[in-house]
Amino acid sequence: MAKDTKPIVEMKDTFDRLDIRVGRVIEVEMEATAPKPSYRMKVDFGKFGVRTSIGRFTKHTREEILNRLVLGVLNFEPRQIGDVLSEVLILGVQFPKADSGEATPISPSADAKIGSKLF
Repeated sequence: MAKDTKPIVEMKDTFDRLDIRVGRVIEVEMEATAPKPSYRMKVDFGKFGVRTSIGRFTKHTREEILNRLVLGVLNFEPRQIGDVLSEVLILGVQFPKADSGEATPISPSADAKIGSKLF
């Protein structure tokens, strides 16, 4: 039997309001000031600029994250994580058999153009 989902919402009131774009990770370092093991990433969104993100993608090596295409929400309010202001939320899903919150980033399966909008 299928599990119930969250209540139905209007697309125009939810998804259409999010600015989700393709970016390329151009720098990856451990962020020592984050409360849990996390990477500090610089992500290039083309004409939308290079933005900093803190993310719990540490089940991947730095080399697996560097140069990877990712999807990021550009229009969330920046969030202070440790000493760093995280400017973009990189989307991910739970890393298999990892602790809650440890993620693997969502990536396009083709070499999408940097700055492309998710639709």
